[in-house]
Amino acid sequence: MSAPLPADAIEQRLISVLGQQLRVNVRWGSGVPLVLCNGIGAAFEVFDPLVAALDPATTVVRFDVPGTGGSPNSPLPYGFPYLAVVLGELLRKFGMHGQVDVLGLSWGGALAQQFAFQHPRRCRRLVLVSTGTGVLMIPGRPRALLKMLTPARFLDHQYAARIAGELYGGTVRRDPAIVSQLFDRQLMAGSRVGYLHQLLAGSVWTSVFALPLIRQPTLILAGTDDPIIPVANARLMARLLPHATVHLHAGGHVDLITDARALAPAIEAFRTERNERP
Repeated sequence: MSAPLPADAIEQRLISVLGQQLRVNVRWGSGVPLVLCNGIGAAFEVFDPLVAALDPATTVVRFDVPGTGGSPNSPLPYGFPYLAVVLGELLRKFGMHGQVDVLGLSWGGALAQQFAFQHPRRCRRLVLVSTGTGVLMIPGRPRALLKMLTPARFLDHQYAARIAGELYGGTVRRDPAIVSQLFDRQLMAGSRVGYLHQLLAGSVWTSVFALPLIRQPTLILAGTDDPIIPVANARLMARLLPHATVHLHAGGHVDLITDARALAPAIEAFRTERNERP
């Protein structure tokens, strides 16, 4: 077990958790830690703009799921229930035995929902960004979804810029190059096997039946110009979750990253609300 480092220290290492090797980054601070779960195929560096926009005193945990960024492939395909157990053990290895807040972006939103369902006492608050309920959700635009089937945009950043507006919507319609710059942050692109494992995990998962059992206060952040996850999914989740608040913005799928300074205050306000879990 690793003892917490002094505030403002950054700890990054590869650790073994239940047979998986995971690259983890922790910015040590104070208060309830915030755990960030990333979108499909993305390494944790993609979250850099958001971390920079958050309260610098906050402990922030980021990690690469198996087969992405600096984490080696999983020996076998996995599902979200297993990955939620892995995340729980990962936090324990860093000495985080108490409550955490969990934020999930896109694919990572499924992991965040699963973690909140499986660890109701450890997850204090839940933030769901540009995400839905899995296979039982309102689908996005077919052309955008087809481009999600391969990791080509992570391997060829110029290609990513060309398709950015159609795929992500929002701020990148005006400045597609921002996506290329975003993916340039990734030190390692991950593997095709890792991407396939993530696709398989999402293809057999839904939270429709579990959401009414998630009692944590939940913030749902959704863009009205999201080609991948239509905004109707945010309204669906809000109806199913007992304690949900919806924050709509005019951006797209990745505006939490590309326009982090505009959206981070909504996350901070939600995390510091005085009302606790009912």
